[in-house]
Amino acid sequence: MDTLTPLVLLTALAMALAMRPWRLLANGGLLSPLLAALVITPWLWALPWLHRMPIQLQLSGACLIGLALGWPLAVPVLCGVAVIAGLIAPLTLQQQMDMALWLGIVPVTLSFGLGMALRRWVWKNLFVYILGRAFLGTAVCMFASGALAQWTGQSLTTTVEPELAMVARWLIAWGDAFMTGMLTAIFVAFRPQWLATWSDRLYVPPPTG
Repeated sequence: MDTLTPLVLLTALAMALAMRPWRLLANGGLLSPLLAALVITPWLWALPWLHRMPIQLQLSGACLIGLALGWPLAVPVLCGVAVIAGLIAPLTLQQQMDMALWLGIVPVTLSFGLGMALRRWVWKNLFVYILGRAFLGTAVCMFASGALAQWTGQSLTTTVEPELAMVARWLIAWGDAFMTGMLTAIFVAFRPQWLATWSDRLYVPPPTG
């Protein structure tokens, strides 16, 4: 068993728990996205093992979960998603850890870093948040995570040529991007309390005049 994967997982989980992410649940606003992440996302992760496919790729939802819950709470939730996926599909412990890392923690961490960069060096407005962070940012972060997983030889493998698998990762990253961008736009409009990373004060300028 690869010893690096559990080490990275435990490090990320310890860092997240050190921030006491459960405090974000105090007002109850994030309970709905938390439950949705734990109920829906495991089926997305387990799907390739329920229906055998030559390219075992699936939607992740990690970037959306990160936008909804924030990085500290998203990390333990994504670990929980991998455990539940292992109860749904015949996954080994190594596969569950690889899924938690490469479908969950790596993309959500990249998305968090990109979000901080956009807030620091780009305009803080609605379109940057939805188009830059939720849509284009998700595509970039998901493809980068998938490419890193393939280059490091992790067990989320395929039975086709590496070049074709990389094309498939690029396409599935856009699937994640459309899902994340669409749902983020809906949440901003109708359920902003479901997004821990959203703030009217930051992204909606006050009226002038």
